[in-house]
Order: sequence, then C-alpha cells, then structure tokens
Amino acid sequence: MSMQLFLQQVVEGLSSGAIYAALALALVLIYRATRIVNFAQGEIGTFTVFLAWQLNQWGMPFALSLIVVGIFSFFLGILVFRLVIRPVLTASDSTIVNICIGLFIGFEAVCLWIWGADPRPFPRLFSDRAWTLDGIRITATNIGILATICVLALGLIALFRFTRIGLAMRAAAAERDKSPLVGIEVETMLMVGWGLAAVFGFIAAVLVAPSLLLSPPMMVAVVIYSLAAATLGGWDSPAGAIVGGLIIGVAESVGATYLRFIGSELKVGIPFALMAIVLVLRPQGLFGRTAVVRV
Repeated sequence: MSMQLFLQQVVEGLSSGAIYAALALALVLIYRATRIVNFAQGEIGTFTVFLAWQLNQWGMPFALSLIVVGIFSFFLGILVFRLVIRPVLTASDSTIVNICIGLFIGFEAVCLWIWGADPRPFPRLFSDRAWTLDGIRITATNIGILATICVLALGLIALFRFTRIGLAMRAAAAERDKSPLVGIEVETMLMVGWGLAAVFGFIAAVLVAPSLLLSPPMMVAVVIYSLAAATLGGWDSPAGAIVGGLIIGVAESVGATYLRFIGSELKVGIPFALMAIVLVLRPQGLFGRTAVVRV
C-alpha cells in the first residue's frame, strides 16, 4: 500500500510538473535570447487564456478559439518585445527587473479590469476517463498533460536542430555581437524567441486553468514553481527546464504527502529546498553550462 501511495504521488507530480516545465521552457527561451527573466510570463499566459475563454463564450468552438489565440499569443509576445523590452535591452538589470514586474502587474490589472476577480470554470482539454493499474489511478488528464510537454520538447528539438530559423536563434543567443556578420538579424530572432515564449506560456495556462479555475492570479504559484524549475535545470538549457519542472512537481507532490508536519501552506518550500541543495553542489543547475572566462 505504501508503494502504491508513493507511485500515485509520482504520477500526480509528473502531471503538475509538466505544467511547470511548459512555463519554465518559456522563461528559458527568453533568458537564452536576452538574458532577461520575464516575471510576467505567467500573467501574459493568463491574459491570452481569458481571450480564448471569451471567444468561446461568444460562440467560437473551443478548439478553434485555442488555435486563434495561440497564434495571437505569438504576435503578442513580439509586440511586448518591440514596445517594452527592445528599448531597454542595454539598461541595467534592476531597470529590466522593474519593467518585467510592471508587465506582471499590468497584465493582471487588465484581466481584473475586463473580466473581474471571480474564478470562472474553464473547459477541460481532456476527457474524464481514468484507469487503474495495480492500484494506481491514471487519468486522461495525466496522460494528456505529459503528452503535451513531450510534443513541445520534440518540437523545440526539431526547431533548433533541423531548421534555419532555429539555428539562427541559437547563434543569435550565443553570439549576439557576431551573428550580424554572417547575415543573422538578431532583433528578428529575439522577436521570434519572445513570440514562442508567449505561446508556451499560453499552453501552460491552458493546461492549468481547468483545475485551478480561470482567474487573474491563477498563474502566480505556477510562475514561482517554474522559476525554481528553470533554476534547478539550468537557465541556458531547455532540456533542463523540462527535467527541472518534472522534478519540482514530483518533489512537491511526494513531499507534501510524506512530510505531513509541513502542511499544505508550506509545501512550496519543498521544491526550493531541493533546488538549494542542487545549486550548492552545482551552481549552474543540472544541465547548465559552466562559464569559462579567459584572462
């Protein structure tokens, strides 16, 4: 019975961890391109999910509303970069942090202004079916969320390894000053990176909305866990973001079950304690690269 309980918590943790991984991927994509930690990524995702919900309320089929808003999310990410981030790319770190926090507050305020603070039910992406395997309950939602993160991961691998734009994005992120010498438009690559990150944030918000209910602050906790996932895996590694998200999800689920003295209010400390231990041993994260400085 104890092993069944443990495995059940692992299954649930992998499901929630996949959501953290999706948003962590968005954070890592932006960080690799611009060295900016976009604290507003979750709120941008919330805003776009509200748009999808609104289109569905107006009569648009749910699947079509997700496709339309997914495409819109890409251009919204580009717009945020062009209007807000591009003018301050060379500013100090503290200035950029303040701007990202301002974006966080701004997008949440817009959601509150248009849709209010009341939580709203969001359509389920997957069916209510469930299967029991040796006493372990596995739902269609568990499988669907994990399948989604697998598709995202494979899509990124294909993009970065087998397409010209993906190779150009990698080059622009690694050598921003030298890339123009080989014909790479760095600013265009940065815009594409921000657009893709907005799409990933939208997907993460779509995955979490049915269980948390749709509300302006619903992604705040997810962003916190996703920041931990990106730090744990390594800020320059998309693979690390995925693995870090899954580890954080499992640690939260298993730790909250077996460390009952912590309570549900303090379970957020479990992933961060794990992250601290890993960073003491490996400061660049599990998959991060060690910086080499020539003197």
